[in-house]
Amino acid sequence: MKRTSKAVSNREHIKMLCAAGLFAALAYVCCVLFHFKAGFLTFDLKDAVMAVGGMILGPVYGIAMAILVAVIEAVTISSTEFYGFIMNALSSCTFVGISSLIYTKRRTLPFAVTGIMVASVLTVGVMMLANLFITPFYMGVSRSDVAAMIPSLLLPFNLTKSIFNSAVVFIIYKPIITAMRSSGFITSANNSKMLKKSGKLSIIITAAALAVAAAALIFFFVKLNGSFSFGK
Repeated sequence: MKRTSKAVSNREHIKMLCAAGLFAALAYVCCVLFHFKAGFLTFDLKDAVMAVGGMILGPVYGIAMAILVAVIEAVTISSTEFYGFIMNALSSCTFVGISSLIYTKRRTLPFAVTGIMVASVLTVGVMMLANLFITPFYMGVSRSDVAAMIPSLLLPFNLTKSIFNSAVVFIIYKPIITAMRSSGFITSANNSKMLKKSGKLSIIITAAALAVAAAALIFFFVKLNGSFSFGK
């Protein structure tokens, strides 16, 4: 019995690692293909993808994915080198780690919403501090110059990024976890009460998330003069 239980545990662990690898790969593809830019700041969809991965697999896997993707991005497609790696890692680890940590305490819709909201607020706060201490070295400007950009660019950009990624999480969560269960990557041990909601409520949640994502993008393009590019 002990050997059987250990074998089952090992198989589940391998499945979790494979699933984490798939999420990391998908997140990296998002880095390569989707580029939202405002000023010198850019974001993509990777945090939303990894947040879903962390919510399904747990915060340890989520943070591991965030660091791995930040490293791969830094050595392949990023032009900001070490500074970019630090900023990406801080942003992704905060958003993914906090949202998945709260959600996995109780896998329900209220905890999912709470986790995403708390993660968004903390991510914005962390990035404000990171910009104040790291951006001066990267851009070769004074800290006061960076502080002057907070109300007009840094704060609205990071708020928009967090809100948009939060909305995307609720758009892609159910299709992804349903596909993973169908393929055998996820078992009943990873049960989510979010999947037990009625079809009508699921439609309402998706519609609300789409509306929030659209509003965030309108603000991004109109107020921040943002731009979008696909591919390199």
